[in-house]
Amino acid sequence: MSDLAFGIDIGGSGIKGAPVDLTAGEYAEKRTRIPTPVPSTPQAVAEVVTALVDSYDLPDDVPIGVAFPAPMHHGVVRSMANLDQSWTGVDLPALVQRTSGRHVVAVNDADAAGVGEVRYGAARNTDGVVLVATLGTGIGSALVVDGVLVPNTELGHLEIDGHDAESRAADSAREREDLSWDEWAERLQRYFGVVEDLLSPDLIVVGGGVSKHHEKYLPSLHLRAPIIPAQLRNAAGIVGAAALAAER
Repeated sequence: MSDLAFGIDIGGSGIKGAPVDLTAGEYAEKRTRIPTPVPSTPQAVAEVVTALVDSYDLPDDVPIGVAFPAPMHHGVVRSMANLDQSWTGVDLPALVQRTSGRHVVAVNDADAAGVGEVRYGAARNTDGVVLVATLGTGIGSALVVDGVLVPNTELGHLEIDGHDAESRAADSAREREDLSWDEWAERLQRYFGVVEDLLSPDLIVVGGGVSKHHEKYLPSLHLRAPIIPAQLRNAAGIVGAAALAAER
């Protein structure tokens, strides 16, 4: 496994990337952000990704890991919400490899963040089943078993009490309904309780921007597994994608 890889996090408003030191699990150089092109078609995004990579002086054999905001199956985009609809059915690694000339691995952005937290963050050196949940506009999920990613879990879309789980328990629901932290914690308790009954995780890690306020709601949750805040925050997707690219 290489000790250097390049991680990219593609979002609806920005495309971020940096070389990653895989020994330390941190950026080897300062991160760069380029606005997501409009329209955000596959070719336009691939060209921005290539320009971002080429802005660094990297050896030709440095692998590229891409964290992408959509369900993916072996690198093929299954559906799209935040970018141009023409992404559906696109083989993302093949596309970026054609434009960049480099080896490319692509994974769902929540999966990438989960791998980052397990390899280098809050769940480092944790054996067994680790669930990483990102709370934001929706609920992203990553399931890692003894260090191995089980991809595309999409646990934010479980139906709980007749509702799509993220419509009630995502951070966007807290903001939309003006819930207090205690009211939101009750919804998180119900959500994580169901997930725990299904998967029996050994550790639950909570990420997303709201994790910086973890002291306002995590202590109210009572689960069998420890539940702790993420550590890598916004770097998790880039670091995790880079790690997956290097090992594949």
